[in-house]
Amino acid sequence: MITKYGYTVVLTYSLIALLIFMLSFFMLKNEIIAWIIRVIVILCVAFLFFFFRDSPRTPPKDYDAIVSPADGKIVLIKDIFEDEYLHQAAIQVSIFMSPLNVHVNRFPISGRIGYFKYYKGKYLVAFNEKSSEVNERTHIGIENKNFKLLFKQIAGTIARRIIAPITIGQEVEKGACFGMIRFGSRIDLIVPSFVEIIVKLGEKVKGGETIIARIPETMKGILI
Repeated sequence: MITKYGYTVVLTYSLIALLIFMLSFFMLKNEIIAWIIRVIVILCVAFLFFFFRDSPRTPPKDYDAIVSPADGKIVLIKDIFEDEYLHQAAIQVSIFMSPLNVHVNRFPISGRIGYFKYYKGKYLVAFNEKSSEVNERTHIGIENKNFKLLFKQIAGTIARRIIAPITIGQEVEKGACFGMIRFGSRIDLIVPSFVEIIVKLGEKVKGGETIIARIPETMKGILI
C-alpha cells in the first residue's frame, strides 16, 4: 500500500518514467543503451513504490506504553535537560531511518498536540548527533493525563521534505500515521527522566508497535 503522502510524487515520476521508457523505443538506435535506460527507469519507479509504502500496524493496548514514532534503528540514548517544552530532566532516544525503512511517522502516545514548531536548517547526515539541533526539523509536543513528551522529525542529507500536517490542540491516537520524512532521516523522542526506557542501543524498532518506554506504576496519573 502506498502512503497518501507519496501519491503525488509516485504518480508524477511514474508518468515521467513511462514517457522516457516509451521514447527509448523510437529515439535510441543503440539497443544496448536503450535497454540500460529502460532498466534504470524501471528500478527507479520500483524504488519509489518501495520507499512510499505503508503497512498497517497494531499499537499495544497498554495506555502507558510509549511506542516508536518510526521504523529504524536506535542510534542514541542519553540523558539531557529539555528546556523547550518539557522544561525538565529528560531522556533522548534517537531513531535513524535508512532509505530502506518505512518512512511513515506515527504518534508515540495518545493525547493532545500541545506544541509544534518548524525549523529551517542544514542537511547533515541524520545519524550525526548535531543534526538534532542544526538540521531542518519539526518539534512536536504531545500531552495527556499522565505526562507529556517531545519528538523531532529531522531531515537528513538526502531528505529535503518533512511532512507534518498537524495543528496545536489536535487530538491524536497512539500509532496513527501523521506524516513522513522523504529519503532518509531521523527522529528524536524525548521523554521525562522518570520514564523507564525499554529499548537498547542498536535495536531495530517498528513504528507504532515497538515499545520504546513505559511509565512506572508510581508515576501513573501524574501530569508532569
